Amino acid sequence: MTILRLLVLVAFLAAGLVVGSLNPQRIVLDFGVAEIVTTTGIAIMVSLLAGVLLGGGIVMATTVLPLQARLRRANRPVAGTSPADEPRPPYPGT
Repeated sequence: MTILRLLVLVAFLAAGLVVGSLNPQRIVLDFGVAEIVTTTGIAIMVSLLAGVLLGGGIVMATTVLPLQARLRRANRPVAGTSPADEPRPPYPGT
């Protein structure tokens, strides 16, 4: 599994290098209060990274965190029961 992750990482790194090197045109990004001069390749890669991070954050906030809270509530012991009421695993040799 680690080799697969490494290969995927190298593939995406190579794709990013290809996109960056094939788009060397200079552009100016004007944000109203500041301007950034960069190349189109870097702008594309930064916008893709921002989209991945924003999408991951939205999925995390809307799906993962509520499911984790639900799992935590489901794993809590029921009120009114004591640990002695729970079935115990058999001991070896008894």
